[in-house]
Amino acid sequence: MSLKENGMMFILSSPSGVGKTTLTKKLSANNKNFVISVSHTTRKSRPNEIDGKDYHFVDESKFNLLIKSKNFFEYAKIFNNYYGTLKQPVIDLLSQGKDVLFDIDWQGTQQLKKIKDLKLVTFFILPPNKKVLKERLLTRHEGQEKMIIERMNKFTQELSHWNEYNYVVVNDDLEECYNKILNIIISEKKGKKEIQDMKEIKSRIDKLMQ
Repeated sequence: MSLKENGMMFILSSPSGVGKTTLTKKLSANNKNFVISVSHTTRKSRPNEIDGKDYHFVDESKFNLLIKSKNFFEYAKIFNNYYGTLKQPVIDLLSQGKDVLFDIDWQGTQQLKKIKDLKLVTFFILPPNKKVLKERLLTRHEGQEKMIIERMNKFTQELSHWNEYNYVVVNDDLEECYNKILNIIISEKKGKKEIQDMKEIKSRIDKLMQ
């Protein structure tokens, strides 16, 4: 595949509940050149979600048809539901010079990284600690203890993929995390790499893995 676009692709991944969706929406809302890639999913919509804006909600048969017709850039099964990114809308946005933001997991990121000629910059978002993460999940999924346990149990597996990303950022304070990501994006748009303290990052990962 050969893309001659001016736009770039920025991926935000994290374990469930860390805040990647909030950060992605904040980046898009405050920067007119950023557009969020709206994924297709087979999961049911939540009360505050809008079809076509938050996700394209489809049934599994429709999703499977899109897989067979090779319409997806990437897709993955996460917590018993499928999620995927259609190729054409992303290509159209990039060709218009737009920067496309992706709120996807490590599985989708691995697939996109294998595609040649994509200008791709990846971020892995960490929680400050497990206690804060569980509190965030309890707030989001109040009364759904089984779901919270499932997500906490999968935390270590998701965390193990942190070193597949270009940058690792901690979401302790939302505004501070947002500014860090934005500054890195601005540097990357200028062709400059930001240097991170890998020793400090590895120390945080080790604590989270315990």
